[in-house]
Amino acid sequence: MRLCASLIVFVLGSACAAAQSGAKWDYAGKTGPLAWGKLDPAYQACSKGRDQSPIDIHGAHLNKKLQPIEFHYIGASLDLENTGNLIVAHVRPGSYIVADGVRYDLQQFEFHHPSETAVNGKLTDMDVELLHKSSDGKMAVIEVRMALDRGAPNAVLAMLWPHLPKAGAKENVTDMVNPRGFLPADQGYWTYAGSLTTPPCTEGVRWFVLENEISVSLDQIRAYTYLFRLNSRPLQDTHGRRIEANE
Repeated sequence: MRLCASLIVFVLGSACAAAQSGAKWDYAGKTGPLAWGKLDPAYQACSKGRDQSPIDIHGAHLNKKLQPIEFHYIGASLDLENTGNLIVAHVRPGSYIVADGVRYDLQQFEFHHPSETAVNGKLTDMDVELLHKSSDGKMAVIEVRMALDRGAPNAVLAMLWPHLPKAGAKENVTDMVNPRGFLPADQGYWTYAGSLTTPPCTEGVRWFVLENEISVSLDQIRAYTYLFRLNSRPLQDTHGRRIEANE
């Protein structure tokens, strides 16, 4: 879920977007995921980290003490950026979640094709990853997987896709875009300790993967894949990490 200058001050990067000051990376070829750890000393966690994301969700343990996530998202204008690797939506302040009693403010959200997280070995057609930060610098990612099964267009994408920028460009979206439109009716989730999914692959990021998918239309998929044939990181070893479910 590319970290821009305005976010570099947070030290942690985007869940799926690296700081532009680092070495150039990509999703394929000589600068693809297998090489990330060698491209820059700052990217060593990409190859040496033990809590890397994304992962395959299976064998989750039910934890009845986990509370539902409180979503406090508001509608506002935003800026869409094409980093050359993915589309990032830079949001206005005001939206936040509360998870495990901690408030995390929404910083941005971004899209990947196919989904980064797998469930029992299966990826969906796309995902949106909403990146949040607490007052003490901790990061949390909400991942919502999108599936073509029903084929109904997503209302938020319908507002954003007419403004998709070309590589290296930004577009301002003046409509009141509310990320709540990405949330399924049932917001049960899996959670685990993970990392950013692009260089520098920083660990210590709490992931919340919603169990239920949302619908996306074929036209919406095609509009994104016209820009990016593939922009998701391969699945990473869990190294015995515990995956918990709240329901």
